Amino acid sequence: MEIKELARKYALQNAIEYGGKANPGSVIGKIMNEGPEYKSQAKQVAEISREVIAEINAMSPDDQLAELQQLAPELLIKEKKEIIKELPELEGAEKGVVMRLAPNPSGPLHIGHTRMAILNDEYVKKYKEKYPNSKSKLIIRMEDTNPPTILKNEKYNAYAMIEEDLKWLGVEYNKEDVINQSSRFDLYYEYAEKILALGKGYMCDCESEAWRNLKNEKQACPHRDTDPETNVQLWKDMLAGKFELGQISMVVKTDIEHKNPAVRDFVAMRMVEEPHPLTGSKYIVYPLYNFSVAIDDYDMGMTHVLRGKDHLNNTTRQEYVYEHLGWKKPVFIHYGWVSIDDTVLSTRQIKADIEEGKYTGWDDHRLGTVAALARRGIHPDAIRQYWNDVGAKGVDIKFSWENLHAMNKDIIDRDAVRLFFVWKPKEIKITGIDNLQSHAPLHPERPELGKRVIELSGEITVKITQDDYDNLKPGSLVRLKDLCNLEMLPDGSFKYLGNDLEILKKGARIIHWVGPEALEAEVQMPDSTTIAGLVEKSASQYADKVVQFERFGFVRLELAEKITAFFAHK
Repeated sequence: MEIKELARKYALQNAIEYGGKANPGSVIGKIMNEGPEYKSQAKQVAEISREVIAEINAMSPDDQLAELQQLAPELLIKEKKEIIKELPELEGAEKGVVMRLAPNPSGPLHIGHTRMAILNDEYVKKYKEKYPNSKSKLIIRMEDTNPPTILKNEKYNAYAMIEEDLKWLGVEYNKEDVINQSSRFDLYYEYAEKILALGKGYMCDCESEAWRNLKNEKQACPHRDTDPETNVQLWKDMLAGKFELGQISMVVKTDIEHKNPAVRDFVAMRMVEEPHPLTGSKYIVYPLYNFSVAIDDYDMGMTHVLRGKDHLNNTTRQEYVYEHLGWKKPVFIHYGWVSIDDTVLSTRQIKADIEEGKYTGWDDHRLGTVAALARRGIHPDAIRQYWNDVGAKGVDIKFSWENLHAMNKDIIDRDAVRLFFVWKPKEIKITGIDNLQSHAPLHPERPELGKRVIELSGEITVKITQDDYDNLKPGSLVRLKDLCNLEMLPDGSFKYLGNDLEILKKGARIIHWVGPEALEAEVQMPDSTTIAGLVEKSASQYADKVVQFERFGFVRLELAEKITAFFAHK
């Protein structure tokens, strides 16, 4: 093989791997490894390589990729090394683990929730494998004891949406381990009365602001020392509905002089008037978060509680419940804050926007919900890999969409067929031939997938992007990818020049195209813009699949009156 040909293909490969700029040392080294005859021509190899590299480095990354796909597609195949990041061992997990996910059914899951879901699931799977005879399991506990926050619209049904999201993420659990807190009120009542009887809690009818002010001043509420018998009777009267809404609450004692005002005595039970979507008006006394969670974590046998460090104060409050009742505490692990920019995550805001017609639904591609990510073509394994890499460290991080997209590309690239999509289409006429065939590979690295064959005959016209057309002038050499070579004539038509790839060495520009049978398509971008164009006819075979529009990006296709593509990333 000629030195110049070797230099060109290795320079293209190196440039593609390293941001569009090939390194002379790497390219020359690969040529030398081709055989001893090249070592005897070291000076010539170096000169030719530097000349070719200068030319390659002046090309756009898209053109570099397109040319290498034509010259040596086998060089695009990368030997991927699987990097497995092990989550650190958990303290006290020698007999397995029982862990939980505790979503609030105020809406479906979004990208922020997936960290909690993935890490708990990964740990349970880890210890199931490590200790196959243990009783390791994952519990899904719907924390639905605050009726105003629950998504009540029957058409939404957040309970079902959350389970669908977990299924898509690959989270494994048994159906009998899905539990609604709203079905456990009798248990909460039992322990509330027990805490009152032990003198570890009290009934309080103070005005809420006055009670908080006393706490902030490290002063005890006047009801704090009420005797247990009186508190138990007041509790029973509360359950019997003998008080007005907001008139009385049940409070758990902590340390009234604790350095953190948020930890000092907390309300455990209050009256709620609004009906619950599952239990209706059956109950009027509802547990607050810290009380119900502490009771459930113990009763359900949690060995480890993994959650964000925004729960640090909650953990301290819940530990008081454990101490009051003489229970062994689980191991608490708190990971750092995650900030997620440029993403709508507020359930309340999204619901309002759906109702107003701003979004088409919870799976609108512009949102950060799990359903929206799936619609765009993000693979669940990419999300899992992302959170595995981040781990459960206590440091705060900023979520990187760029990193998630890179992980997603590594996963979907192998199965994503390649198609041509032409935006702002410009028709061009090809002269000098009346019959052409394109045999474009469905995937440059997987010949076993076959090719998409396009036949053109008679007066041949194709469409290219207006941007590509504007960059040409009479005399410009063009290679229509996987079709033929052309020269632009003064009248704006294009003369057929055969199919020899040597034209690339003369600086021919590689561009993509579609034929007369192309279908209308539009790409929905995450920034709310829409890009209209034409896609080759074979796109209709890939409904609900992720494909790559060459020189454009990865998209997921949906078919209706026309083809809609949801943009994932480059």
